Amino acid sequence: MRKIFLFLVLFCLLTAASYAAPCYGTRMPKSKQFFSGAQTHIIFKRYLKDDHGKLRSAQNFLLVSYGIYDWLSLDLKGGAGNIKQHPSLSDEVDYPSAFAGGYGFRIKLYDRKETKMVFGFQHISVHPKKVYLGDIKNTAVLDDWQFSFLVSRDFFKVTPYVGVKWSEIDYIHWVDESRKRVKSDRTKNIGLVLGLDLSVTKKVWFNLEGQVFDSEACAASLNFSF
Repeated sequence: MRKIFLFLVLFCLLTAASYAAPCYGTRMPKSKQFFSGAQTHIIFKRYLKDDHGKLRSAQNFLLVSYGIYDWLSLDLKGGAGNIKQHPSLSDEVDYPSAFAGGYGFRIKLYDRKETKMVFGFQHISVHPKKVYLGDIKNTAVLDDWQFSFLVSRDFFKVTPYVGVKWSEIDYIHWVDESRKRVKSDRTKNIGLVLGLDLSVTKKVWFNLEGQVFDSEACAASLNFSF
């Protein structure tokens, strides 16, 4: 219990400034099994390269994961999200929520006793509504990519996990019909992942996750197995 308490304290401190695409954790569906859920993902701050400033985003998803094999799962999501982009030398531009979706996979590398190791890939794409600044149409898309490696340990109803990840966010921006793709700050591509699964029943659980160093954000989801 002391280890769980210390982990929760550390988790709360770090999720005040954390994130990119959620890693989902190490709980994976078995072969031909489905998981579903609802997730909120908030990016508080992600720096863009050069003088392009930073961006924020809030996203809400319905989740579906399917076990292709016991060691391989396909993760899909769909919902809505916004983008708030703040250039270095001008006011923030707010793009209201519209379609957002994502996909990914996880591979179970190790599963013995209470310990698991999982490698994952996740991608999120956000397509908010257009905005007009004066008579000029502005359109934006956020593409969020990451690879992760997680290690977890079961403690009764709580499964904390820790890991590392590589991530990148692309901000694609149109001014009328002129398109430009801006990469995130490449000095901040490597992040630390901290999260936990908290079981309510054998088939219902909460997932909480935070990441530091590459982005600042957090995610939470309620999940069900079938």
